[in-house]
Amino acid sequence: MKITEVIKKVFSLGLWANLLAMAVVVVLLCLGVKYGIDLYTHHGEKIVVPNLRQKSYADAEHILDKLGLEIAVSDTGYVKTLPPDCILEQSLMPGQVVKSGRIVYVVVNASSTPTLTIPDVIDNSSYREARARLTAMGFKVGDPEYVPGEKDWVYGIKCKGRLVSAGQRVPVDAFIIIQVGDGMRDMADSVAFIDAPAPQHVEVEEEVIDGDNPTGNQGGAEEVDEFEVVTSPEE
Repeated sequence: MKITEVIKKVFSLGLWANLLAMAVVVVLLCLGVKYGIDLYTHHGEKIVVPNLRQKSYADAEHILDKLGLEIAVSDTGYVKTLPPDCILEQSLMPGQVVKSGRIVYVVVNASSTPTLTIPDVIDNSSYREARARLTAMGFKVGDPEYVPGEKDWVYGIKCKGRLVSAGQRVPVDAFIIIQVGDGMRDMADSVAFIDAPAPQHVEVEEEVIDGDNPTGNQGGAEEVDEFEVVTSPEE
């Protein structure tokens, strides 16, 4: 190939047009990636999370919707002094800066008192074991009530002055009382002994026959028989 032909191809319009088009495509691609990422990540947006505690769920949803945030319920709790559907906790702390589109998870107050199920601890465990298990489940355990029985053994559970059984549900905010043995066995639990009538002793005189005492008197004592001789009239 001659040098003149090479020069013509290098300075040809078609080649420079292709190179310019490729450069434009690269620049547009870079700009698209840059602004696309900024748009996707909401670059430069700063939304301050408001305090939603003790607000109703409807009010909190309205506030977050105006800020470009979303709300979702993650769990329920219960506070007796607060109204139902009131927000107790929120996942994002008030004052935290976030992007739009973030979801704020909240804990709302239940409309009714939640209940817990009494486990099988009655007449099945010691006081220490029963108290630890009930406390771990969320029960409020008061001071124990001692009853006659084996020491530290659980004989019953009371809630609001009534005896409850295993499997029964009680309010989570109610105090329960564990009935514990005081170490004094109840008379009703002891073995009842029935007094048998005393045997009647019958004294039996044993007749001892001795060779020297054929009369059978014990001790060889002579027995004197007092008798009166009766004579018949002479014929």
